[in-house]
Amino acid sequence: MTRLALLERLKELQQMPKFQNRDISTISACLSKEALAKHVELCEKAVGTPIRPAQHETRANYA
Repeated sequence: MTRLALLERLKELQQMPKFQNRDISTISACLSKEALAKHVELCEKAVGTPIRPAQHETRANYA
């Protein structure tokens, strides 16, 4: 999953009732892509949404 896709998912999670009074997005600026993926996974677990498996990146993702 690309960093952009992770940030978009985090933005979706931020809108969920559990996180509406918390900022879960600002930290993303300081996180590596791997740490961001883990943060998104933990947030998904916290709201009980199905965890989206990380997709392997191909060269097409870098274009």
